[in-house]
Amino acid sequence: MTQKPMYEGKAKQVFATENPDELLVYFKDDATAFNGEKRGTIGNKGVLNNKISVFFFNLLGEKGIPHHFVKTLSEREMLVKKLDILPVEVVVRNIAAGSLAKRIGWEEGRKLPTTVVELYYKNDDLGDPLINDYHIKALGLATPEQVEIMEKYALKINEILSAFLKDKKLELIDFKLEFGVHKGEVILGDEISPDTCRFWDSETGQKLDKDRFRRDLGDVEEAYQEVLRRLTGENS
Repeated sequence: MTQKPMYEGKAKQVFATENPDELLVYFKDDATAFNGEKRGTIGNKGVLNNKISVFFFNLLGEKGIPHHFVKTLSEREMLVKKLDILPVEVVVRNIAAGSLAKRIGWEEGRKLPTTVVELYYKNDDLGDPLINDYHIKALGLATPEQVEIMEKYALKINEILSAFLKDKKLELIDFKLEFGVHKGEVILGDEISPDTCRFWDSETGQKLDKDRFRRDLGDVEEAYQEVLRRLTGENS
């Protein structure tokens, strides 16, 4: 790749293409946690996250969820629709873990009596703070209609993925979604992977996601490979 990236984030690079409505996304092996305070690399993470995300986008597309994925270009690259990203991250939680467990004083692993949807301001300088509909309106981050659509899709995605993963003996603890606008339509963007989701083995409780990196649990690449294997039967 000789072209200069349009944008480089913590885990991906984004490049322009000859089509102004499409972008190339390159998945890196870089890993960060705690708003960039912890940095490292995970072997083959880019390859694994690309393949896992492609699988989930295809699954969700079949279930009627509009998304930005167009096609796979290589092991680390996908072609996507160009989005005007809405700076609101949508987090869906089924079981108390991570920051939520600390915030509400529950032990990690305790099932929530109802699915919880949280909204965060996508702003690295501010540490992606938790916000609500009033903040979104005051800051002009998204319209009420766009927020309603994002939350509706998020809950539907939770239903689809939770049911599918149950047969793979994976429990969907929580996950983060990002959305954007393409030709006037709000659609799903970013990625769906062990970087953005918490996956636990439903029988052993073993963590198969980025928490292995965050908490120095080891076997991070192996955990990501195990998720891919359970989804597709592919080992790498």
